[in-house]
Amino acid sequence: MATQHLIHLLNTDERYPCAEHQNVLRAMESLGRQGIPVGCRSGGCGICKVRIHAGTYMGRKMSRAFVSAAEEACGVVLACRIQPQSEMRLEAIDKLAHCVERTTIRNPSAGHTAQTHTRPITTSTECVS
Repeated sequence: MATQHLIHLLNTDERYPCAEHQNVLRAMESLGRQGIPVGCRSGGCGICKVRIHAGTYMGRKMSRAFVSAAEEACGVVLACRIQPQSEMRLEAIDKLAHCVERTTIRNPSAGHTAQTHTRPITTSTECVS
């Protein structure tokens, strides 16, 4: 059996398992929710953009037209191009965020505590969007 890691989607406070050999977008689809946009599944359309807040992953090549080197250094990647190597906390951004958040009301009283990053993420002001 393949090693599974828990993925925590911060926008909706949902958690789902993802095998190490599976990309994060494919596992996200297994939530069975309507509204999760899927484009090319090969890093060329940018629809599945996420920001990694914690966790380690193996990344594959993605289009610089949608994720710049500076963004990637700040933890922004395409969910279709990463495979988890540990538990992960991520936030859907741009088009993906719009789609996943429109069907879910976030509980503001839940709050999120700071996590120790196991993957180096630049925290300069250049990473703030």
